[in-house]
Amino acid sequence: MRGRMPILYVDAVPVRVDEAGVVTHVGLLLRITPDGAVSRALVSGRVLHHERVRDALLRHLEKDLGPVALPRVPVSPQPFTVAEYFPTPGVTAYHDPRQHAVSLAYIVPVAGDCRPRQDALDLVWFTPEEAASPMVQQEMTGGQGVLVKQALAHVGRLT
Repeated sequence: MRGRMPILYVDAVPVRVDEAGVVTHVGLLLRITPDGAVSRALVSGRVLHHERVRDALLRHLEKDLGPVALPRVPVSPQPFTVAEYFPTPGVTAYHDPRQHAVSLAYIVPVAGDCRPRQDALDLVWFTPEEAASPMVQQEMTGGQGVLVKQALAHVGRLT
C-alpha cells in the first residue's frame, strides 16, 4: 500500500506555554534511527483506518510522551500546516524514504509530566531560540526541523 498511495499521518509539536499562552519551550524526542544514528524528532504517526484525527493525535502523544503528559488537544483540531513527505529527496522540504505521506501538523500544549515511551530515549525541552538553532536543526531528519520552525513562526516565536 505504501508504494502505491499516500498515507495520512499526524505530526505534533509538543510545547509548554506560560499563563498568557505564550510558547516557552518545545519538546523534542531523542531517538535512535534504524541506521544507529541519534536524532531529534517530533511526535508523529499514522492515522489508522476509521480513526478520527483527534484520536490519532492523542494516541501518538500518549505513546511517545506517556499517559500523564496532559496534552490539550482541542475538540476540533486545526493543523498549522500540511507537510508532504516524498520518498524522492528534494521534491519538498520533507523526505521519507519509505513512502509518500501527507501529514497534518499540530502545535499541542502539554501540561503534565512527560516520560517518553516506546522507541524514544528521552524528551528534551528547548527554548524557541534553541529549537530553531542550527545545532538542534541538524539533529532532526526528514524535514522535521522545518516543521519546528514553521510552528514557532505560526505562534510568533521565531526570531
